[in-house]
Amino acid sequence: MTILKARLDKAAVKRVYEGLAPMYDFWAHLTEAKARSRCMELCAVKNGESVLEVAVGTGFAFAEIVRKNPDGRNEGIDLTEAMLSRARARLAKEAAGNYHLQVADAYDLPFDDASFDLVLNNYMFDLLPEEDFGSVLGQMRRVLRPGGRLVLVNMTKAGSTLESLAEMVYRVRPEWMGGCRSVLLTPHVEAAGFIDVRRELVTQMTFPSEVVSARAPA
Repeated sequence: MTILKARLDKAAVKRVYEGLAPMYDFWAHLTEAKARSRCMELCAVKNGESVLEVAVGTGFAFAEIVRKNPDGRNEGIDLTEAMLSRARARLAKEAAGNYHLQVADAYDLPFDDASFDLVLNNYMFDLLPEEDFGSVLGQMRRVLRPGGRLVLVNMTKAGSTLESLAEMVYRVRPEWMGGCRSVLLTPHVEAAGFIDVRRELVTQMTFPSEVVSARAPA
């Protein structure tokens, strides 16, 4: 299946998501909640682990990570301060304190090698140029400990009506889709050297997402 070209550069993505931050939760609840929930099931966070979420957005998953891992290390990054401010507000309501959030770039993760037991990401690769998937996955593998877990969620191809409509909108005005389009990530995860790669399709309101899980080699 053909994957559309990414049409927003990094500066445009940052600008779009600074604007989308106030309304992002509404869209995520309608179309992404089931896939995010499955992501957390596959993450199977254990208290005391070191966990990194790349592109935390408004903190849906990150708040749950912090709740499940009160004695561990919880790190989160995002490209925009607008999203992080909403994530911090969400966490403040839960009186959760054991975490660190910072503006950072998935292309150059600001962490030491073999730092984390788990790395997860929801809805970022569908923004990136396909030719960059390998370098970003390489960063994730670098910071994972041997045997560490990886869980990723993206818009994907499933032949649904909404998917076709979304791709039509993306071709005309990618900003209206938040710069996202359908991708197929499994081959890239395998090419990056991960093992035990598995893919699940999760559909909500006919909106298809893929949940990809894998491990770093021991």
